[in-house]
Amino acid sequence: MTKEIILHAFEMNSAMHNSHGLWKHPDSKRHRGYKDLQYWVDLARLLEKGKFDAVFFADVLGIYDVYRNSKTPSIRDGLQVPVNDPALLVSAMAQATDHLAFAITVSTTYEPPFGNARRFSTLDHLTNGRVAWNIVTSYLPNAARNFGLEKMIKHDERYDIADEYLDVSYQLWEGSWENDAFLEDRKEGTLINPEKVHEIKHHGNYFNVEGPHLSEPSPQRTPVLYQAGTSERGRAFAAKHAECIFVGGPTPERIRYYIEDIKERAEKHGRDASKIKFLCFLNVIVGETTEEAERKYEEYASHWSPDAAKAQYGASGYDISEYEVLDRSLPFEYTKKTEGGHYKAATLTKDAPKKLTVGEVLDRFETLDRSTIIVGNPEEVADAIQFQFEESGVDGFNLNHFVTPGDLEAFVELVVPVLQKRGIYKKSYREGTLREKLFSTGTFLPADHPGSKYRKESVKK
Repeated sequence: MTKEIILHAFEMNSAMHNSHGLWKHPDSKRHRGYKDLQYWVDLARLLEKGKFDAVFFADVLGIYDVYRNSKTPSIRDGLQVPVNDPALLVSAMAQATDHLAFAITVSTTYEPPFGNARRFSTLDHLTNGRVAWNIVTSYLPNAARNFGLEKMIKHDERYDIADEYLDVSYQLWEGSWENDAFLEDRKEGTLINPEKVHEIKHHGNYFNVEGPHLSEPSPQRTPVLYQAGTSERGRAFAAKHAECIFVGGPTPERIRYYIEDIKERAEKHGRDASKIKFLCFLNVIVGETTEEAERKYEEYASHWSPDAAKAQYGASGYDISEYEVLDRSLPFEYTKKTEGGHYKAATLTKDAPKKLTVGEVLDRFETLDRSTIIVGNPEEVADAIQFQFEESGVDGFNLNHFVTPGDLEAFVELVVPVLQKRGIYKKSYREGTLREKLFSTGTFLPADHPGSKYRKESVKK
């Protein structure tokens, strides 16, 4: 059977996401609509019409303020601020759809695991098993200060915390309740069998949780686990825990390198690496003709905000304004270890196709980077997507969109039918939970996943 593309819409419950400055475009509706529940319900229906597997909600817990040591550039252009809680959108969007799933970003650094486990169990119940957790460790200094810390916890220690966080979560989801705990025995007067509900009594380096889990087992028990991170520590974490992994790179070859590296690491954990799904980011501007698509690109570029783009790059831990005073012909390189997002730093250094000068790096931020965007008519766009799909080894894409909802509407109407005609994109959904749709191997974590070891005998399938 031909391998089919997995497709997610990359979203955020915010005024703007990654479309720097494009709130000024006359067709942009998100910077006002994001506060309106009907906006999200309509978006969910559009994505299900286009047979998207999920909407992937990014999230942050602070403001980007590394650039120029200031929050002003981010706030001025609405760079992921204001931003609301994405989890609160899911119930309404799920009610309006039958198959669309929801991947929600939650940080392991600032939110305790006990409450987070209940949140995901609740959503998994309410969506009939259409929920995933995008696991992040958070990279914004302002987020650390918002949660009472003077500075960020170091990069690698954040992953140490995340490892224990996942261990606690697995115990709550997989081991605390047995499948047959809910009796509803009217004769004996027992709703829940206490002998089938277990405390976890976790005592670790970062967390102490008695339990039991407050929610009964949801359809998937553990939500589908997503993770993104191409640092050394990030890849190690992904190989152990993640079922779907976002990888990035400037070329299909670099993406394939990360995929093979993580697969090799996963196998050392005893996991079947062929069952892990890999996705990368996709930027598309499509028109009915090439000329229309080119006009769109020029329009979008005219609204671009260099300051917002530079502010977002501050997630790497580096202030790009420090380089604006340097000789533009100098090589661009970092001289200190960052505790920010390593993948951000890598995009302009080790993952760049060639060694860049300061001038070349600064120019990247000045306009909408054409080299990272597929621009064309439906056939041209489909050609480029298919090339990336086949050459990089990814299983699918996280689709960015510049003007919302117009770009998603155009993709659904113009590109999806071409991909379907080529046999590389589904024409109908599979039945079942998100995990069943993605892997066709059952609704629970597979037996080779580290989280499955906490299951009681009556739970194992």
